[in-house]
Amino acid sequence: MSVIDVDVKNVTKYFGNILAVDNVSLAIEKGEFFSLLGPSGCGKTTILRMISGFEKPSKGEIYIGGESMADRPPFKRPTNLVFQNLSLFPHMSVFKNIGFGLEMKGFSKDRIKKEANDMLDLIELSGFGDRKINQLSGGQQQRVAIARALINHPTVLLLDEPLGALDLKLRNQMQVELKRIQREVGTTFIYVTHDQGEALTMSNRIAVINNGIVEQIGESVDIYENPETIFVANFIGETNLIEGMVSSFEESRGVVTCKDLPIYANLRENLNMGDKVFISIRPEKIMLSENLSGIENIYSGIVEEAVYHGELTIYTVFTENRLHLTIKVQNDEIKKSYPQGARIQVGWGIDKGVLIADDD
Repeated sequence: MSVIDVDVKNVTKYFGNILAVDNVSLAIEKGEFFSLLGPSGCGKTTILRMISGFEKPSKGEIYIGGESMADRPPFKRPTNLVFQNLSLFPHMSVFKNIGFGLEMKGFSKDRIKKEANDMLDLIELSGFGDRKINQLSGGQQQRVAIARALINHPTVLLLDEPLGALDLKLRNQMQVELKRIQREVGTTFIYVTHDQGEALTMSNRIAVINNGIVEQIGESVDIYENPETIFVANFIGETNLIEGMVSSFEESRGVVTCKDLPIYANLRENLNMGDKVFISIRPEKIMLSENLSGIENIYSGIVEEAVYHGELTIYTVFTENRLHLTIKVQNDEIKKSYPQGARIQVGWGIDKGVLIADDD
């Protein structure tokens, strides 16, 4: 049976008359890497700050380790917070930075030495203890900040876009490192990011947030493969969104008519004849060839653009039902490429398209 470390219950936050967080509930399990994902200004950092105690909810309750945080100030909560601005002490050594929290709590030098060295081992910086912060790379500084937070043994580590200032290559490396560290220590991580790839790579579960509302919560693969709203489909990765209307259905299988042509799809519950819907199809789920067979949805089209990206080629195809489709094809999976103007067929199986009810 899973243990809930952080329980956010029906939390709402106003700043004056501005609604920043709207009736959000989250149950985050012990040892989970949980990400709050959404665009800038969506409310994800506000949720994090309410968990840490730096903001108070206008309504609702927050529990950590089963205890109410209603009257608990930030310094008495079992949390530590890591920001994008690391706020490391430049005049102190790496060792002193990591052990600072324990020193402030009055722990013995022997205990500080042992735990700080354990943390240096964890972040794979053994032998760097005597260095100054400005002698480290950006990724090394990031690991020191995480070690400084973890040495206090928080129930929950809160991370607010900590990798945002790093370049792409270093950020990708740190994603792997951060996940490794979390897995080894077993601490619950709550991670705020606007980077979809970052969240998908690192998280056990993701809450996708838009305008202060949780649009969907799920494991990375579920969020990507089965978006429940148009926002999630558009925000997580790339997709082709096709607008249509339910024109017939039999059990869970039906037909969506789009610009007078039928598209076969698996229908979700609570959809009726005549309902306006969208079909979300990831670019890599669409097949492309001169002659397709064995799948339900096959359409003729013309290649408008073909862009080579090394391991894959991204095609834009204009179909007979006047759709512009983006298709990603691994270059080792097809024997030939198709130039601009080529006449081809595109298609996908009925299980590749995800049906989403119109939000309006």
